[in-house]
Amino acid sequence: MQLHELQPTAPRKVARRIGRGGKRGKMSGAGHKGQTARTGNSTRPEMRDFIKKLPKLRGHGKNRARTVNAEKVRPVVINVAALETAFEAGATVTPKTLVSAGVISAVAKRAPMVKILGNGELKKKFVIEDCQVSQSAKTKIEAAGGSVK
Repeated sequence: MQLHELQPTAPRKVARRIGRGGKRGKMSGAGHKGQTARTGNSTRPEMRDFIKKLPKLRGHGKNRARTVNAEKVRPVVINVAALETAFEAGATVTPKTLVSAGVISAVAKRAPMVKILGNGELKKKFVIEDCQVSQSAKTKIEAAGGSVK
């Protein structure tokens, strides 16, 4: 046997080069952009199985808890102790008076929705208007001689 008589046992297979002119055009059968459109791509079979099992929840952004109820208007929370320090006895407490007293800040140049909670002591008498009031706060306000409208 001479060198010029050597023959390969299996025929050479050359991968078809796509996207180099010819009959395929535009995407050349590789679809649109991404990993699978690039040359040299081959996803390992075990990775393919893993990817298929991943849940594909879409349309909620990064943190679903923050984004789903993002439009819900939540009240600004104030404790009874803050009212004790900010107002004189017999004062009428509304969202507007709370903003003017500097207890809360205005949202979009308006007085926000307010909820009063019952944390702290209350000895002064107040009239609460246009505010949401928790049950514990209501008992403390009424015990001090105030009222909730």
